[in-house]
Amino acid sequence: MKQGIAIDLGTSGFRAQRIDLESGNIGKTVISLRNPLPGANVMDHLDFAVNYGQDIAHELVINAFKNISDMLRTDQSSIDRIAVCGNPIQLSLFQGIPVEDLAYAGERKKKKLNIKEQERKAAIISSSDIPGLEDFGDCQVMIPPAIKHEVGADALALIVKSGMLDSDDISIATDYGTNAEMALKVDNVIYTGSAAAGPALEGQQIRDGILASPNAISDVKFENDSLRNYVLDDELTAVEGDLVDPKSGEVVQKGDIRAKGITGTGVIALIEQSMGKGLIQLPRINTTDKILHLQDNIRFSEKDLIEAGRAIGAIRAGHITLCNVAGIEMQDIKTAYMSGAAGTYMDAVKAHRIGMIPFGVNDVYQIGNTSLTLAREILLSEDRLWELQDISQKIVGNHVMFAMDKAFQDTYVLELAYWGEGMPFKMFKKYLKKKNLSNLDEPAKAPQVSKLVERDIADLGDEGLSVIERVGTYLTMKIEDCEECRKCILVCPNDAIEMDEEGVVLIRTDLCDGSNCQKCIRACPPEKFRWENLVVAKV
Repeated sequence: MKQGIAIDLGTSGFRAQRIDLESGNIGKTVISLRNPLPGANVMDHLDFAVNYGQDIAHELVINAFKNISDMLRTDQSSIDRIAVCGNPIQLSLFQGIPVEDLAYAGERKKKKLNIKEQERKAAIISSSDIPGLEDFGDCQVMIPPAIKHEVGADALALIVKSGMLDSDDISIATDYGTNAEMALKVDNVIYTGSAAAGPALEGQQIRDGILASPNAISDVKFENDSLRNYVLDDELTAVEGDLVDPKSGEVVQKGDIRAKGITGTGVIALIEQSMGKGLIQLPRINTTDKILHLQDNIRFSEKDLIEAGRAIGAIRAGHITLCNVAGIEMQDIKTAYMSGAAGTYMDAVKAHRIGMIPFGVNDVYQIGNTSLTLAREILLSEDRLWELQDISQKIVGNHVMFAMDKAFQDTYVLELAYWGEGMPFKMFKKYLKKKNLSNLDEPAKAPQVSKLVERDIADLGDEGLSVIERVGTYLTMKIEDCEECRKCILVCPNDAIEMDEEGVVLIRTDLCDGSNCQKCIRACPPEKFRWENLVVAKV
C-alpha cells in the first residue's frame, strides 16, 4: 500500500493525516496543541531562528514532524510522499532554507545586509535532501507555491479554497488564527495582509484556554440568566455541556460531557453573549469577583478579556487597513469567508456582532482548514501542485505589511483604547473618520451563514483523531558552576524549564514564550545562561 502524509504547519500547532495514495482514503489524523518553536506567534518563531540559529529551529520542526509521523502509525521507510502547507516561515524552517529575507521588510535593509530573496515556487524535492528526514528514504516532498515571498502557501490555500477568485463580489477571506492571514478581493485585485492577532483566538494566553481539541468549550449561549456550555467531543463535534450560573459557576443543569478548557471560539462567544447581558462593559466584568464562571471550574478574567480584545482588534484593524488600501468602505464588502479551526467553530453571527466580520456583510461561508485541505490535494495529485503554481503567478496582488502601515497603526491604537480602556464606540467611529479611515458601524442585520463543514478537519479517517499535548522537543545546555539557585525555573511563567543536579537545563520549547518573555535569561548571570549554547535534545 502506498501511503503519504499531509501536514499543515500552523503557527499554533501542526495538523497531519496519513492517507492512502491509491484510494485517497484518510487513515488517521494527528494534531499537536502547540508549535514546537519557542514563542506564541510567527514573529517569535522568526526571531528565534534568526537570533539563535536556523539549524536549531529546523531541527525542532523536523523532530516534531517525526513525533507526529510516529503517532500516525507510519513506517518511515514506507512513506512514498509528504505534502506540507503553511506560512512562508514555517515552510522555510521545515525545508531548511534561509528565512532572513522574511525578517526584514525594507529592500534597502536587505541590500545592506546582503540578504538574498529565496525562491518559494512549487517544488518536489527528495526527503533525503532535507536534513533530518533521511530515514524517510527518497520519498517525494511536495511544496506548494507562495504568491509572493511574504504571501505564502497558506494564504494561497485560503484564496483558492474560498472560491473568491470565481466571484465578482467584493469579498474578504480570513483565517482566524494566531497569524490571521486575510485577503480582500476588489475587482480582479487581491489585497493581502497578516495581522499578528496573537494566540488568544486559538485559546492560548487565556488562563484556562486551549486549542480546539476534545473537551474544549467551543461555544456558549445564554438560556435566560444561565449560561449553556458547548464542548467538543472526541470527534471535534460540539455537544451540549453544563448549564451554569456565570456569576458563581453553580451548575443549574448537568451535561453529558466534561470540559478541560475554553478555546478561542468559546472566548468570542462568551464576550459577545456577556456584553449583550451587561455582564461585560469594556474593559470590566460586572460580577462580584470580576470573573465569568463556566463549567468544571473554568474561568474567564478581566485580564483574559483584554488579551482577547487585542486579538479581535487586530483582526478588525486588518480589515479596515485593507479597505483603506483598496479605496473602498467596509460596508462595500458583501461576502466573507472564514477558515481555520476558529473560523469553523466560531458562531459567525456572534463574531459579526463584535466586529470580527465586516459589519455590512450579507453572506458568510465557513470553509474549514484550507491549509490541510490544500496539502491533501497536492499529496494526491502532482497536477494540482503545478496548477496552483499557475494560479499563484496569475494573481494580481498587493501585499500590505501591517506592522509598517500607518492606517493599521492608527486603527489598532483605537482598538486598544476600545477594548482595553472602554473608549465608547461612538468615539471610536469619530476618530476613524477624523483620520480618513474606513467607516465603522453596528451591524444592521445578521448575515446569512453557510457552514460548509462541521469540523475544521472534515474527515478524521477510519482510525480517528489523536492529540499530542506535548510535541516532545527540548533544548538543553550545561551551566557550569551553577549554584542551583533555580531562579530560571522559578521565573518561568509556563513551567517550561527543568534542571538536574549537574546543572543540565532542559527547556520544553512548545511551552516556552520565546522572545516575548526571556525571563530566564534575565534571572541568571548572562555569562552562564546563554541561549546561544542550547542544542536540540532527543528526549
